[in-house]
Amino acid sequence: MAGKKPSEFDLFPREPIHRLIQPIYQFMHVEASGGIVLLICSLLALGLANSPWSEGFLAIWQTPVGFRVGNFELEHSLKYWINDGLMAIFFFVIGLEVKRELVLGELREVRRAILPVAAALGGMLLPAGIYLALQAGKEGAHGWGVPMATDIAFVVGCMALLGRRVPAALRVILLSVAIVDDIGAILVIAFGYTESLRLGWLLVGVIGIALVLLMQRAGVRSIGMYTMLGLLIWLGFHESGIHATIAGVILGLLTPARPYLERSIGGQLLQKATDLFRGGPAEEDESKRAKKIGKFQRATRETVSPLEYLIYILHPWVAFLIMPVFALANAGVPFNPADVMSPVAIAVILGLVFGKPLGIVLASCAAVMTGLVQLPEGVRWRHMIGGGLLAGIGFTMALFIAGLAFESEAELRSAKVGILFGSMISATIGMSILATGKSGEAPDAFMD
Repeated sequence: MAGKKPSEFDLFPREPIHRLIQPIYQFMHVEASGGIVLLICSLLALGLANSPWSEGFLAIWQTPVGFRVGNFELEHSLKYWINDGLMAIFFFVIGLEVKRELVLGELREVRRAILPVAAALGGMLLPAGIYLALQAGKEGAHGWGVPMATDIAFVVGCMALLGRRVPAALRVILLSVAIVDDIGAILVIAFGYTESLRLGWLLVGVIGIALVLLMQRAGVRSIGMYTMLGLLIWLGFHESGIHATIAGVILGLLTPARPYLERSIGGQLLQKATDLFRGGPAEEDESKRAKKIGKFQRATRETVSPLEYLIYILHPWVAFLIMPVFALANAGVPFNPADVMSPVAIAVILGLVFGKPLGIVLASCAAVMTGLVQLPEGVRWRHMIGGGLLAGIGFTMALFIAGLAFESEAELRSAKVGILFGSMISATIGMSILATGKSGEAPDAFMD
């Protein structure tokens, strides 16, 4: 390979730490890795919560953490900070991904968006309807939003494990369905589980949002300044009574999706970088060279939109830190077999296992039969059924909504058991259906 041109990364010296980092780096860029880590943490939490070490493990998440400034005090349990603080970053990334789909992705064109939007709506309404039908008039009725959610990390992981047996178009549909699902979950959290409002603090959050917009119009590019405003907006929403994670979603949606500099400038910058790193005059002052490099770094970053840059930077932290920590704090459920037969657990399981795929398939079928849209090439109704079942993996968002919906520890435990069992059943059946055929098979007879 003597004639092989070295990449820009081959220019860096190899250090001992690279032997450790390289396998980790490669693992983090495997599509299914996030789902694998999330699954391991979920099983670990479940195992510890039902072990002799259960009391100590569960007590960790109740550790008080907070601070005081004058008469203002903010102190909550470690679990609370994870669910309301760290998860705000998770929701910020969701907001970024929603914005990307609406501006640059499948949802930007009305005709292409019809199928995933219809499927997602069916996949939210029918599970909620099944849950309410079983829990109407009971104390558990407030958990109607639990079976509506889809966990995109697990869905992506399952599709990656199935490989080519999942048509590329089905991947796009399910990812778009998950994005619309996320929008629905955000609305459910904002309007379904906000009980009281403190308008003074809400005004603080609104002023913070207005300042973000003004800074964008003024051309402010500092991520640090937007981060400080983001913390202010988070505090305003948190103290107002609206769940603080909604602040993350709003900030994600406000993030610009277009680069500040034209991408064509990238080639010019590359040439300038080459000239810069070749040296220049021998007598050139090192501080001047450092200043040039600083300007080059800023310019190259501005050829990528803030939206894409932040997704690239934050996604590994969300996938490999925030979501696993959330799973450790929330998936640890001490239970006995009788919990599976509790009314709340059964309602959640039926909503995920039957409501999700039925809602997705029936709504998609209605959209196709009315002539509004056609199934993409290579996607059959068997794929839609299998994909609908995978969408019944509700894990992360479902656990999050359950924590908001239930005050009773017994009902929350039943809901979590329902989520775990419902998600497991949905994943098993969905993967079995998708694994039994190839994407190029003949059209399904019932739609001919």
